[in-house]
Amino acid sequence: MTDRALAVVRAGALTTVQDRGRPGHAHLGVPHSGALDRPAAALVNRLVGNPPEAAVLETTLNGCGLRPRSTITVAIGGAPCPVTVDGRPVAWGAPVRIPAGALLDVGTAMAGVRSYVAVSGGIAVEPVLGSRSTDLLSGLGPPPLTDGSVLPLGPVVGPHTRVDTAPQPRPPTELVLRVTLGPRHDWFTPEAVRAFTSRAYRVSPASNRIGLRTEGPALERARPGELPSEGMVLGAVQVPPDGRPVVFLADHPTTGGYPVIGVVRAADVPSAAQALPGTPVRFVTVRRR
Repeated sequence: MTDRALAVVRAGALTTVQDRGRPGHAHLGVPHSGALDRPAAALVNRLVGNPPEAAVLETTLNGCGLRPRSTITVAIGGAPCPVTVDGRPVAWGAPVRIPAGALLDVGTAMAGVRSYVAVSGGIAVEPVLGSRSTDLLSGLGPPPLTDGSVLPLGPVVGPHTRVDTAPQPRPPTELVLRVTLGPRHDWFTPEAVRAFTSRAYRVSPASNRIGLRTEGPALERARPGELPSEGMVLGAVQVPPDGRPVVFLADHPTTGGYPVIGVVRAADVPSAAQALPGTPVRFVTVRRR
């Protein structure tokens, strides 16, 4: 019987299993989770013939090393990076056949933060609440990869896409986030609201899967005290006591007590997932649709 599995030779800085996440459980305190750069994850699944809900690997900065126990097709997308098989360069952003026992090395990102590795058949770890995603906040799902771990693969359901390479957006050199003000922008002074939508920020090295933290002008409150905890959504821009905005990403908490000055358009969140520390950030006001 064919051994449909991947052995992890090099786990990298942070490599997790991700799919489309766990929607519908916020009332239980369970975050949505899922791939931070969802378009990139969907594209690599499509390239290897997987359905869109198949689980992929999300790497952080320095990639990972994998050894399949049977012949597989893989595609790597998201942050551009060198890809080799047994030391020989192969294509990034296109389906690649990997023989059993060969070493697939997904290298350090040349731009951006997170690369995505899709394998024909998908990563078939046990689902939790309908998802195979690793959630770093709640601890649900499989733990981050470690050297020597083994990942089961699902059955191949379709042929891979026959393309030389698939176009993908380049990670941002400047992050422009469209934001709708509210629901708590009235908790900040008019000067703070103007600063939020006109001054430059930068991505903080403290950013993670929970939120993109920023460095820049502190936003002054117009009223003291704290809110009772209320629901939080993907892209909510929460302002903690230090006054620096935090954009909530996939593993964000479902509730919070710090005021939300605005909400980033969902279409702009994937680019936030690829912004390196130090990347300039601008918040641009748009009307609610």
